[in-house]
Amino acid sequence: MIGSRSIPVRSRLDTMIWIAAALVIGILVGTQPPSAAFVVISGVALLICTAVTPVAPLIVLLIIAPIRTLFATESPVQIPLDLGQWLLIFTFAGWFAYRIILQRKLPRFTPSLVFGAVAVFAAAAAVSAFSAYSFSTWLTEFLKWVQILVLILLIMDVAEHRAWEWIIFGLVTSALVNAVLGIFQFFGGSGAEHLLINDSNFRAFGTFGQPNPFGGFMGLITPISAAALLGYAQRAWNFYRARRVLPYRMLLAALFYALSTLVLASALLMSWGRGAWLAFGVSMVVLAATAPRKLWHGIALVTAGLALVGLAWASGRLPASIVERINSATQETFSFTDVRGVDINPSNYALYERLAHWQAAINMATANPYLGVGLGNYEIAYPDFRLMYWKYPLGHAHNYYLNVFAETGIIGFIGYLVMWAGIITATWKVSRRQPDPLARLIAAGFMGTWSYLAVHSLTDNLYVNNLFIHLGVILGITAALSPQRSYQRIGIIRLWGKSTQSS
Repeated sequence: MIGSRSIPVRSRLDTMIWIAAALVIGILVGTQPPSAAFVVISGVALLICTAVTPVAPLIVLLIIAPIRTLFATESPVQIPLDLGQWLLIFTFAGWFAYRIILQRKLPRFTPSLVFGAVAVFAAAAAVSAFSAYSFSTWLTEFLKWVQILVLILLIMDVAEHRAWEWIIFGLVTSALVNAVLGIFQFFGGSGAEHLLINDSNFRAFGTFGQPNPFGGFMGLITPISAAALLGYAQRAWNFYRARRVLPYRMLLAALFYALSTLVLASALLMSWGRGAWLAFGVSMVVLAATAPRKLWHGIALVTAGLALVGLAWASGRLPASIVERINSATQETFSFTDVRGVDINPSNYALYERLAHWQAAINMATANPYLGVGLGNYEIAYPDFRLMYWKYPLGHAHNYYLNVFAETGIIGFIGYLVMWAGIITATWKVSRRQPDPLARLIAAGFMGTWSYLAVHSLTDNLYVNNLFIHLGVILGITAALSPQRSYQRIGIIRLWGKSTQSS
């Protein structure tokens, strides 16, 4: 009988959680100051959302993680780990709790080319511990790659049933929050004198403290936002053409990503980073070439676009400030010269400082050709390998390829190249073979992201300020959207269906 049925365990647990949360919130509002009550209520809300889905804390993590530098420099209270790392630990713990306590099963592991590729570099970088100047520094940097591996596993486990669409939303929203702050700074909201561009505008830096990594964050996410715009617009058009009904939710999603793409691209421009501009141009070319279903359509589109830009450049229709910035970006990115004994002046100081750090990295790799000076140990080893007039390290070599070569030697450098060969291969397969049009276009956006990272890494290090978390999430989505995983799931469903029919 209906009245004799027992209430499911999950339903009873959900009811108890809601009752306990209501009691806690009521007590806090009545007895605590507003600020303390807000913090605790936010924590309770996060716990409740985590009990519903492990994707919820992941989205919060993506938004909060980039405030690491801002929190370290502005917060009066310092904690052992930054807030993003605590949220990352909470996300991992919530994921396991959700699977084990609520669903009563362990997270699943499916073999993935993306996971294997990252594991290859992690293994190669691990060997550099034997030659590390500081083991604790090596361990801190190595744990970043361990966290990326765990993030890949997490995303592969939770991204089913189209949950990956919410994760894409979290990625774009996290960049959007920083972009709005950066635009505010550009128009005089904040900025140091050395970031002044003209009489009233400052280079945007968001929560990063520096314009270059801020521009890098914008450049990594903008191709994904643009690809989501194309994907939802195509989905809305296909729906309308089939049913003659306006799909308002799809149109709203397309509008959100259209506005997001515009804001992110504007913030990238306002970072006034030459490397960011150059890398962004390359990423947009790659996105345009990869987005169409037929490759020759993409090549034709890119050819026409480059012809138009070349015509505008030759006719002098591009703003002179932008042309000058692009010219200097290409010169600084692809030039290399021995800076020992050169004449230094304010106009060439930034270029020669970067080249001096490149030479220091080469000196490290020459002295330790196989294992390097240890992952993450560039700054610590710098005094032993620096050039005479360049006493102070910048934290990294301002060229991530040279940075990896210096820190992990030939073994780690080859591992890094193998890793990216595997990642690009996996992403390309998704962009060509994924049957879902939205997922395929998202993969095309990822191709733009990887090309952006490849170019910007020639002049900077983007594995900073917790951005490795966002890269790990993108890698996880790439693995989750792999056509091989889709075919495996379809095969399992068919086998299960046949077995039930035969029984």
